[in-house]
Amino acid sequence: MNDTQLSPPHAVPDELATALFGGGAAELHHPWKRLFGSEPFAYQEGLAHEERIRLSYERLRLINRAVDDPLAFACEPAALSAMHEWAGVVDAGMATCASIHYNLFLGSLLDHDHEDRDLAAYARMSRVGTFLCTELAHGNDAAQMETTCTFDRATGGFVLHTPRPEACKWMPNTSPVGGPKDAVVAARLLVDDRDLGVFLFLTPLHDADGTPLPGREIRRLARTASSPVDHCATSFHQVPLPYTALLQGDHGRLTRDGHFTSSLGSPRKRFLRSISRVTMGKLCMSAYSLGTTRHALTVAVRHAHNRHTSGMTGGQKVPLFAHRSHHAPLLEATATAYAATLLQRGVTQQWADATDDDMEDRERLVAVAKGWITWQARAIMTECRERCGAQGLILANGIAGQLAANEGTITAEGDNKVIWVKAAGEMLLGGLALKPPSEIPPEQRPLTDPQHLQDLLADIERIWHERARTRLRTGRAPSPLARWNATVTPALELVDAHAHRLAGQALSDAADRAVAAQARHLLTDLHRLFALRRVAAHSGDLLAQGRITADQVQQLPEAVDNVVTALEPHALTLVEGFDVPEELLHGHPVLHAASA
Repeated sequence: MNDTQLSPPHAVPDELATALFGGGAAELHHPWKRLFGSEPFAYQEGLAHEERIRLSYERLRLINRAVDDPLAFACEPAALSAMHEWAGVVDAGMATCASIHYNLFLGSLLDHDHEDRDLAAYARMSRVGTFLCTELAHGNDAAQMETTCTFDRATGGFVLHTPRPEACKWMPNTSPVGGPKDAVVAARLLVDDRDLGVFLFLTPLHDADGTPLPGREIRRLARTASSPVDHCATSFHQVPLPYTALLQGDHGRLTRDGHFTSSLGSPRKRFLRSISRVTMGKLCMSAYSLGTTRHALTVAVRHAHNRHTSGMTGGQKVPLFAHRSHHAPLLEATATAYAATLLQRGVTQQWADATDDDMEDRERLVAVAKGWITWQARAIMTECRERCGAQGLILANGIAGQLAANEGTITAEGDNKVIWVKAAGEMLLGGLALKPPSEIPPEQRPLTDPQHLQDLLADIERIWHERARTRLRTGRAPSPLARWNATVTPALELVDAHAHRLAGQALSDAADRAVAAQARHLLTDLHRLFALRRVAAHSGDLLAQGRITADQVQQLPEAVDNVVTALEPHALTLVEGFDVPEELLHGHPVLHAASA
């Protein structure tokens, strides 16, 4: 890499940051870096659980004051995603409440007819918004929810009701902590005993003093291991609502005399249109995980360079990072973090550009990326926590708490396994265009060739697709469930292979776009490490299919080792590319601990 000297020392991290955050970083990302690196967002030791929740809402209002136009902000996927990438690092509870208020609550109001609705209280956050969809007995099958909102011909309004304890809304932030709140509540619209499907209803929860309004039963739930939020079970007992409470649109409109029209004939489609903000919520969850992952890697890699331990000869001290057992997993995690970030960029843009014709494909893409990114975040942050030893357990060091909170992202806006099962079914039934196999013999393609590695990732995807399709088409299963149970395992492997291929392609494309030589080399090596690890894990299948040679299988361990060796001297540069604010890093005791 002799040409790496062409770039000044500080230019390479900037070039890597440009690759990760794009040309719009100054507008989208830098304001959040400055805000969350400021004193009001510094970690506070010794706070009780309730104090942390209150602090999260105080900080939420600081976010709101920093946003020029909260209503416009709620409508911009890239802007919402960017905020989440930095918010979770400093306050997971604040990030959760921000996601609910701006995306699920305000976004739902703005996505429906709202021209005659006064949203000023939510824009200035004198009232906080929350979103009530899932019920205690209905989580991933929310379309079967039992909460009803009945049209009352006598008043021209509605009556919101929870028919049994199991139908309580579970587990939104509906307590008065943080100020009075209003909710968007998902409920079955009943007109003259006719069930028209699930729609959203704007429902005030508290008066100006934070006291629950009549008919609202709000019960605080036990603490979770995830982000500190005022989770509650919420029920409604014959609560009258005005006609204007119904959130209407082309998918469903009800006149004041009870006449219903819809552009969609299916109640399920109307439900999915009503809660369409959940898809943007998946992007927000992915963004949260990415930000905390990059931050954890920055802390772990810096710590491993700062802390010294025994070398291989008596009296010798070397940095922890000098040991292959320490730096190899962190470099592999860094490669995955780059790939995941670049995947998120592409998916966010595709969602922003979605049209009615490709909406289902884009929704599936968002779901696949959310599951993959949040699961990868768990694995990477766990590695970082372990590589920091006991220091990694200290909350002030910014890893352990964020790792616990990431469990919430895995479940929020659709449990990962469930949304992947749905995506798998769609991909098997025509929702996936497979990349054709390369016609170049594998013995003519070295393992250093990025395109060859990408073709191998596509081969893995094709192998699992064929296995799942074979399971789906053959056999005499005694029931549809048994047939799907025989299919689902390879089908989920297909989804995972698809995500890996897309992430690898995003990283390879970023390397191709890089102008400076050293940044291009580093990104290419990161892609090589990312792809080789995946190929090594599936080398048996690739060999059996003739996509890789026996000699190449033998070469894989050394190929991985070679790229790790090439990247090891540049680890600090790579994490500098994550652009984590120094103000945040200065607050972590692990980075200032004495060498031992």
